[in-house]
Amino acid sequence: MYVKNRGEYASKHVLPKKLAILLCFASFFAGMFFTNRMWMVPDAKSIVKKTSRTGDEQHVDCDMKIVLKNEDNSSRGISGSQHSIETVDKAISDLEIKLMAARAERETVMKDTIISEDLKNVELTSRRKYLMVIGINTAFSSRKRRDSVRATWMPQGEKLKQLEEERGIIIRFVIGHSSTSGGILDKAIEAEESMHGDFLRLQHVEGYLELSAKTKTYFATAVSLWDAEFYVKVDDDVHVNLATLGMTLAEHRKKPRVYIGCMKSGPVLARKGVKYHEPEYWKFGEVGNKYFRHATGQLYAISKDLATYILINQDVLHKYANEDVSLGSWFIGLDVEHVDDRRLCCGTPPDCEWKAQAGNICVASFDWKCSGICRSAERIMEVHERCGEDKNALWTANFVQTTRSSSSGKIHMRVQA
Repeated sequence: MYVKNRGEYASKHVLPKKLAILLCFASFFAGMFFTNRMWMVPDAKSIVKKTSRTGDEQHVDCDMKIVLKNEDNSSRGISGSQHSIETVDKAISDLEIKLMAARAERETVMKDTIISEDLKNVELTSRRKYLMVIGINTAFSSRKRRDSVRATWMPQGEKLKQLEEERGIIIRFVIGHSSTSGGILDKAIEAEESMHGDFLRLQHVEGYLELSAKTKTYFATAVSLWDAEFYVKVDDDVHVNLATLGMTLAEHRKKPRVYIGCMKSGPVLARKGVKYHEPEYWKFGEVGNKYFRHATGQLYAISKDLATYILINQDVLHKYANEDVSLGSWFIGLDVEHVDDRRLCCGTPPDCEWKAQAGNICVASFDWKCSGICRSAERIMEVHERCGEDKNALWTANFVQTTRSSSSGKIHMRVQA
């Protein structure tokens, strides 16, 4: 019984042979399937590590060196590209510097559509050499002053042309245009120009607070039009002895960068409402400080190199409230020789008369209290008669470079960057 029951039990629980084989194959294929899904393909670094003859640590180190080397090569490539870019930039900058003066000169002349007809005919490429260009700063309301200057120290008509051709001296009244261009003020100047032919019209809007801009535009325009050794600015209420001025400037002909005038260093006026108030007083240090040395604004002269410097850099030169301060500031940091010559700022009679009698004729005369000759339209003839040089001096003066003793009141100050 026991055996029978056991056999029956076994026969009920044993799988058929074919089914067992089928299950075995199914298990095998299932295992292969899951094994292929889970196995990850090793990357190149792992293969290198496994196939190298050195140990694992050495393989890692080698691999890092390869990466670092590649990064180094990339850095060198970037550095090389930057160097190439810098080289190109420098070449472009050099070309821009070389072209800047010519471009600025051309633009200054071409954009000024109201320059006198005689100035439009100036040949920029083959200009003759002049000793000096004198720009007389004037305003729309100063007709009487201009006429008084024409009647005293400024030649007229054919004499003015002769002065240019024989003596190399250009003289022009310098003025811009009104805020309403083409208005009655501009037409009045045009009529006066057609009568006398002695104006230099600037691309500039007139205004007392715009004197710094006017001065900058004057020098830039003058150096574009005329090739002179010196460029002079003088006010229309100042008396000038032209021959003495020419001989004074001739003393400095061989100096490339010279700034000539009566040098001063007045206080910086911070209080609003006073004459010559300086809105940017804080730039000069503590309240009560003085300006740097600069030529007083009634008359000063600069050499061609400095006028060209103003032309090239006119767009970036800062303008202070006072034009003489502005001009002096433009030369700070440059290798410029400042010449303090007191003959350029004599007083009106009896001061200039006594000096003339002593043989030390003044270049310019005016009243300090008025920053020019007081009531100049009425009094400049008196100054001319009592302090003026000989009427033939201008046509016989020798403008070859000369030297003078320090007794004339002239002081040289060398200023270097």
